[in-house]
Amino acid sequence: MYKGKKILVVIPAHNEGTQIRRVIETMPDFVDQIIIVDDKSTDNTVEMIKVCQKTRSGITLIEHAVNKGAGGAMVTAYNFAKTLDVEVTVRMDGDGQMSPDDLPNLLDPVVEDRADYAKGNRLFTGEAYQKIPKIRYFGNAFLSLFTKIASGYWHVADSQSGYTAINKKALHLIDWDQLYTWYGHPNDILVRLNVHNLRVKDVPVAPVYNVGEKSGMSIKKAIFKIGWLLVKMFFWRMKEKYIIRDFHPLVFFYALGGFFSVIAVLLSIRLFVFWGITGHIPSINALAAMFSFISASQFTLFAMWFDMEANKELK
Repeated sequence: MYKGKKILVVIPAHNEGTQIRRVIETMPDFVDQIIIVDDKSTDNTVEMIKVCQKTRSGITLIEHAVNKGAGGAMVTAYNFAKTLDVEVTVRMDGDGQMSPDDLPNLLDPVVEDRADYAKGNRLFTGEAYQKIPKIRYFGNAFLSLFTKIASGYWHVADSQSGYTAINKKALHLIDWDQLYTWYGHPNDILVRLNVHNLRVKDVPVAPVYNVGEKSGMSIKKAIFKIGWLLVKMFFWRMKEKYIIRDFHPLVFFYALGGFFSVIAVLLSIRLFVFWGITGHIPSINALAAMFSFISASQFTLFAMWFDMEANKELK
């Protein structure tokens, strides 16, 4: 137990035979139970877990018959965690990239009821730029920016971090069966937490790389797939939080911002077409395009400001 609270750690694992044993053996003693979901590994991951079960009690192994993706493994893990009597559920990966030394700092905000969900942030320190591969660093920064807009948690960064702790209340509020099953599930979770008005805390953690981990994620593919997920989840959050559950006028500002953005694009296209055909810029067209652009910018920025104000208590 940690400060009187029962702690569960869930670990999704896929082909982590070289890493999973070290992850288990370095787990702090205050962790009461460990659930490992093997997502149809084709290496010796399961064998390594079974070896660890002989030397450490409280390890439960769940094996998927088919590969369901990182998010699919978390669906299984969190749904199983719901059936257990634990106060805090921590998610760690099986690749050794999450330092157990950071676990107390991650647990404190949740255990002390200062947050419903705490997540690691590897970008707080200057080490991140040196340690994280550059394409991953900038890809993470890009997705973090759009996750702020989609989720409403404007104070949160490093949206792709999977090192998290969630309390019992939040664990039971979320419908985990609806969770996105690919690498974008951390972003999906943040949006769902916001709809339920749950408090989220960023906690500095050390970036850990080059410890033998192998990633199956393509950054270029991830940016487009997760980017599209964020667009869909943004509109879902607007509907669920600001129309269905409790109406807020910011939806009008976002709608008008979108409307004027479309008008500005169409007028700009028309302007360049006429410019190319006639050799001069139609002044009325140019003024209308500029007016539409300014209106779109103002409506969108006001909508974001309203969203920040509506969620400032969730820090």
